[in-house]
Amino acid sequence: MMTTLQDLAARARSLVRDGHRALLGIAGGPGAGKTTLAEDLVRLLRQTPPDGLPRQEWVAHVPMDGFHLADVELDRLGRRDRKGAPDTFDAAGYAALLRRLREDEDDVIYAPAFERDLEQPIAGSVPVSRNARLIVTEGNYLLLDHGDWARVRPWLDEVWYCELGPGERVRRLVSRHERFGKGHDEAVAWVMRIDQPNADLIAETRSRADLVIPESVLLSIGNRETAG
Repeated sequence: MMTTLQDLAARARSLVRDGHRALLGIAGGPGAGKTTLAEDLVRLLRQTPPDGLPRQEWVAHVPMDGFHLADVELDRLGRRDRKGAPDTFDAAGYAALLRRLREDEDDVIYAPAFERDLEQPIAGSVPVSRNARLIVTEGNYLLLDHGDWARVRPWLDEVWYCELGPGERVRRLVSRHERFGKGHDEAVAWVMRIDQPNADLIAETRSRADLVIPESVLLSIGNRETAG
């Protein structure tokens, strides 16, 4: 049972063997705490880098959200009103990035990020140095086994699933949507119409995870409003 952030950090560190790069995935529904966990995990791991590796470079955080399709493309496809669903991402592009990270042949690899103030992906925002021996990547659909998403799991050493109860998760989501400009009623409607069906789909992937992180652990790690 992984009961503390220190326990989780030790497990993550153990994935790096003989200096080979390892990829750890963190999955879970919208608002389940993926981003908070990934950020806190990376911050802790950077405090004690392996011998000879730079503290800020040996572990990297590469979110899946950078592979959101841009609004202009969602408009063209007629999917903007369901932004966040599995088919509103470039899943094949994400899998290709993971493959490139796994192959570990480049001095630096640039990954996209997602700018929440703009609600748009930004290319070339996350540099991953050759020194990075552990990559922590997080997102909703890492454990989906159909379509282009099925290409993702083979590149990951482990995938952890964040299991946060629906009450707290929905509260966080509504708060997030309000923080980025939606009125309360609009935020609630979006959560119920878009986020919740996606969460139901993601919950079906729970059994494929290598580790399930329960609500008690997630809340002990942090309950920031920005939890992903």
